[in-house]
Amino acid sequence: MLRLTSSPFNTGLTLDEVVRDLDHLPSAPRVLPRLKQLLCDGNTAMNEVVEMIRLDPGIAARVLQFGNSAYFSHGLRCYTVEEAVNRVGYEQIYALVSTAVASQVLVRPLCTYGLEAEELWQNSIACALATEVLADKLHVDRNVAYTVGLLHSLGMVVIDDWATRRQPSLRLVSKGLPLEACEEERALLGFHQAEAGAALLRYWAFPQVISEPVRWQYLPGGTAAHNQLASLLHAAKWIRTRVLHPELTLVTPQAVLLNRLGLNLTQLQTMAGEVEHRLIAINRQLEADIPTRSFSFPGGERHFVESGIRRTG
Repeated sequence: MLRLTSSPFNTGLTLDEVVRDLDHLPSAPRVLPRLKQLLCDGNTAMNEVVEMIRLDPGIAARVLQFGNSAYFSHGLRCYTVEEAVNRVGYEQIYALVSTAVASQVLVRPLCTYGLEAEELWQNSIACALATEVLADKLHVDRNVAYTVGLLHSLGMVVIDDWATRRQPSLRLVSKGLPLEACEEERALLGFHQAEAGAALLRYWAFPQVISEPVRWQYLPGGTAAHNQLASLLHAAKWIRTRVLHPELTLVTPQAVLLNRLGLNLTQLQTMAGEVEHRLIAINRQLEADIPTRSFSFPGGERHFVESGIRRTG
């Protein structure tokens, strides 16, 4: 348990207490790990998946949006979660719901880091796609890898939320890979964003197979039990940055790490091309027109409009 000591912004709190002190993050998205269990059980009925998704109105709305995207709809609209889930299918639903959970957390500007909401979102999705591509290559669970990549920078949201309320003058600047703002975060706060993200995932009751790779993304060798996924995430961040910022000169991941994964630089560059194409396709899906139609959920009525989903009550 990390305690904030010998830092300029010392609060006397543990990192776990800082996480619990957050005001502006949603309640624990427990549907994601529970849904994973359902999807891994060959005896799960489709209605069980539908009922799990319907527990969260925001996720249900997101599922409906994807079900009505040009990629899945083929010109035919669906208006219920059951229709959308059947249309998308088991193969895609876990990644879809992962994205829906992250959309409630990761679509926000981070003033502390000087990041716009769209930039944070693109970083998250690109890294998720990269971890998935790597997982397929290395025969790792692609659903778990996708979630790790999607939530890898969750700690930046934790730090920004705390700083906005407690230290609004705090500004953190990334120095690029491999450490980004890690050293400055630890010097000023006593912990870095990867540790903060892992603490929040633990608080949300995510399994260690997801929280620990997030925690060790800067130093994959620091974890023996989750070394492969942590190393995979480390490499995925290189791919993410190559896709989103091709103008940058990137430091190649350490040879020992690539050897551990059985990869080389040429393979990473090829994967970057694949991720770029998939990211373009996803952005096109999200830009697809959504019919103006309202749906009632326990958390309020939502309208589908051309620019996205809007809550009205």
